[in-house]
Amino acid sequence: MQGPSDFDLSRRKLLLGTAASVAFGAAPPVANAQTPVAPAQAAPQAVPMSKVSFNVNGRPREVTLDTRTTLLDALREHLHLTGSKKGCDHGQCGACTVISGGRRINSCLTLAVMHEGDEIRTIEGLGTPENLHPMQAAFVKHDGYQCGYCTPGQICSAVAVLDEIKAGIPSHVSADLNAPAQLTNAELRERMSGNICRCGAYSNIAEAISEVAGRPA
Repeated sequence: MQGPSDFDLSRRKLLLGTAASVAFGAAPPVANAQTPVAPAQAAPQAVPMSKVSFNVNGRPREVTLDTRTTLLDALREHLHLTGSKKGCDHGQCGACTVISGGRRINSCLTLAVMHEGDEIRTIEGLGTPENLHPMQAAFVKHDGYQCGYCTPGQICSAVAVLDEIKAGIPSHVSADLNAPAQLTNAELRERMSGNICRCGAYSNIAEAISEVAGRPA
């Protein structure tokens, strides 16, 4: 039978053993030859850059860009042509509309490097305050704007629409693809449907375009 002193000795050993186990478990592991070494972090890759040359508003321009730069950002941030606006940045509002190679495009949806050698025309290239383009003058005359944010895209699109009609390019509502294109109300609504005016100045815009086209609104 154990005596009191034997019990105290066993209890002391138990406490010491428990403390040693806790201390050992908390100690950081010691690396050995079998411990795998984490691979070194890969150096960040350089941003791919490219030179792009195009003609903007009648002037040859060359810029060095991140290849992911949109045409809209190239125009606004690098060439400082801020007339073209960034609205939705998803090609849904038309505020960024410019004319490339004679065709209107949403400049937020295309990369600048895709337009090497192209002819780009922005709102700044249509006219000046002293010498307005007829479409710009018509928008002023008919109040074809309110806040004005969408106006540059509206005007660029309207100019291109009349060129499309003159070239006989049909739209989704053209009844006869073989007949000469006409600027009917349905054609005007369809062709300008990609340009959103949140202020709702559509009737004034239609009047401005119709005047330049030489037909009643």
